Amino acid sequence: MSLFRRALTALLALILAAPAAASPALWRFGDADTTIYLFGTIHALPPGYKWQDSRIEKAMASSDTLVIETLLDKDPQAIASLFPPPDPSLPPILERVPEKSRPAFAALLKKSGLDPAMLSRMPTWQASFMLMGAMMKDLGIQRDAGVENSLMPAFAPPPSPDAKDASPRKVEALETASEQLALFANLSEADQREMLASFADGHSDAKDDYAKLLAAWASGNEAAIAKAFADDKDLTPHLREILLRRRNANWAEWLKKRLATPGTVFVAVGAGHLAGPLSVQSMLAAEGITVERIWSERDRKQRPTRH
Repeated sequence: MSLFRRALTALLALILAAPAAASPALWRFGDADTTIYLFGTIHALPPGYKWQDSRIEKAMASSDTLVIETLLDKDPQAIASLFPPPDPSLPPILERVPEKSRPAFAALLKKSGLDPAMLSRMPTWQASFMLMGAMMKDLGIQRDAGVENSLMPAFAPPPSPDAKDASPRKVEALETASEQLALFANLSEADQREMLASFADGHSDAKDDYAKLLAAWASGNEAAIAKAFADDKDLTPHLREILLRRRNANWAEWLKKRLATPGTVFVAVGAGHLAGPLSVQSMLAAEGITVERIWSERDRKQRPTRH
């Protein structure tokens, strides 16, 4: 499923270089006493990838709160508790992909170094996550290089309340880790197996998929990001409803309510949620809330797109 490859398998970005002047898209809306920035992210990037510019730095500096999709506990035991216990009654992992995909999947599994018996005791969605993590580790890619993990230190609380730079800056999440994992755990088995098989089926074109998405994001090309998701044949109407429309609608409602609280908020979510007809901006526009694009100096001559 190329959606998951694009959003989560940044392993392929290792061979890509950052553009001379990256300028990812940034939006803003608000009222008399509240300002909310919307920033689309790539959850994992090559180490050292330069993506911040003066617009983003200024927006971050003025914000008292960072809001991301979810906050992950750093305690391994707490993370482990989110997953179900091993189930020996589940079918072998290789049997959960179509027969035509099994040779490629078996080769991919061998390269990952993961134990097939271990994966076979996991629900399909969890096995997909394990395989994805192993592939990233194999190529030296870490989620720590992603946008969210680069943003969070700037909003960390000061070492003590008496510190000279003490501020009320904080980090919040739109979803809990349990809620986010439930999105995948509650998928039908057919959808889960499609996600698993996509690692093998999309191995040949995943490099190009990610390269195009990264280039579109780094240049602030919202139309290209929207097209990448619109052209994703593996993102069925059912999955589009669950993973995009419902979540975007929930987030738009949260943002609308957040206007009642004074302050400045920097909201960073996956770039696919801020592009296309199902975007958060489009849903806010339906509620009468105008979201404006903050253009970089390089792109200022372009005509701003308003939602």
